Amino acid sequence: MEACQYSHEGVWMNMYQCRELLSGFEYQCIKGSTDVEISEVVNDSRKITKDCLFICIKGANFDGHTAAAEAVRQGAAALVVSHAVELPGDREVTVIQVEDTRYAMAFISANYFGNPADSMKIIGVTGTKGKTTTAYFVKYILERAGYKVGLVGTIEIITGNRVIPASNTTPESFVLQKYFREMKDAGCDAVVMEASSQGFMMHRTQGFVFDYGIFTNIEPDHIGPNEHASFEEYLACKAMLFRQCRVGIVNCDDKHWKQVTEGHTCTLETYGFDACADLRGSALELVTGKGFLGIRFQVSGLLNMEIETDIPGKFSAYNALTAIAICRHFGVKEEDIKAALVGATVKGRIEMVRVSDDFTLMIDYAHNAMALESLLTTLREYHPKRLVCLFGCGGNRSRLRRYEMGEVSGKLADLTIITSDNPRDEEPLDIIADIKTGIGKTDGKYVEICDRKEAIRYAITHGREGDIIVLAGKGHEDYQEIKGVKYPMDERVLIQEILAEIKSGR
Repeated sequence: MEACQYSHEGVWMNMYQCRELLSGFEYQCIKGSTDVEISEVVNDSRKITKDCLFICIKGANFDGHTAAAEAVRQGAAALVVSHAVELPGDREVTVIQVEDTRYAMAFISANYFGNPADSMKIIGVTGTKGKTTTAYFVKYILERAGYKVGLVGTIEIITGNRVIPASNTTPESFVLQKYFREMKDAGCDAVVMEASSQGFMMHRTQGFVFDYGIFTNIEPDHIGPNEHASFEEYLACKAMLFRQCRVGIVNCDDKHWKQVTEGHTCTLETYGFDACADLRGSALELVTGKGFLGIRFQVSGLLNMEIETDIPGKFSAYNALTAIAICRHFGVKEEDIKAALVGATVKGRIEMVRVSDDFTLMIDYAHNAMALESLLTTLREYHPKRLVCLFGCGGNRSRLRRYEMGEVSGKLADLTIITSDNPRDEEPLDIIADIKTGIGKTDGKYVEICDRKEAIRYAITHGREGDIIVLAGKGHEDYQEIKGVKYPMDERVLIQEILAEIKSGR
């Protein structure tokens, strides 16, 4: 199939015969002909155009099958459905029936955009923790080695020429294939992407094969309404990666790694700190300096070298080791790996912000109890004079999260600064009151400063020699959501404003 071209509006312009889009999956043409010409592929009933192929997707709030008749009236040339639909009797239309329209959409989208993944090395990283940092580590290493790398992740999508804020960790298959196309056209050699359990469950990662599939770890998470019904389902979705990749790279220190790889169809290799790992980490050291924390460790087995990175904690060693396990398949030189990792930073992931030689200040996305406990426990290992934790909790979310985060910070931090996060439709002081309830279960000290900028000012101006201060919860976010409006608020900007104000005597 010939590569397609964008118009200046970013619309795909090639015409296809319907059957050209239907390869890679089973279907039945129950009405019309697959020779009909298709101008566009559409899965949103609000975007139907003349001669388009409309895929009826059942979502949480709307079933596209209910819009099938209207799509035909608006000029759709073909429909993809999973069950019978009522259609106008006076219109010609092709109807393709499939078992699962989301699954079909992934293949249709790949075909529509010219199967761009086939021309690049696709790296998929899955796991409860570490996906984002690992993805950036891989990008930094490969780019230093001369590769052009696209990225799809929780924070952003980088297509080579564009940076797009992310709304889903793994985008819908049509959007994902569109990004792949942009990456290919921009000259990318490789793509590293975070592959979420939701992405697998919703078939967003079908229609192509990962060259490398990576499993970092798994813990109970994303279980509940509109997510996964159970931990078993969550694990099963993660396991799908190893039936969709050529080479599987697995953290064998995780107790669930054999379950995750059960039924795999790929070549497997392992990494970890276990002596049986194919790529092994050992001799981990914690490194401290003026205003920063880091790690140093040895790598042996498939490669042999010493690694340093300015991101603290054993989990950072795992992230670095994961990236090394991936990048060795690209023939990257040892010096490029070392140089890329020593100065690596990831926005909002234990991101050091240098404000003083006396204490260490960082920004992290930890926004639930599990993540906060992991972060504070890690920072405790550096034996700070004081561990100071500043955080709030989001509104319109479970109150239990507030109690839990309050309790975690009360137990592990020497001082908690309670402030506002994204209050959304709730009153910030009501959210703070819930956090205080959690802290009240401990003997932890706290101060309450609702205004986040003023809370950060307090943390900086009251910082003592040997302190580690963490601003938790916002991470990479550059806004604060209040009553349905997202106001600009980037903690990095706030810090610089505060420092400037302190310097000028304000």
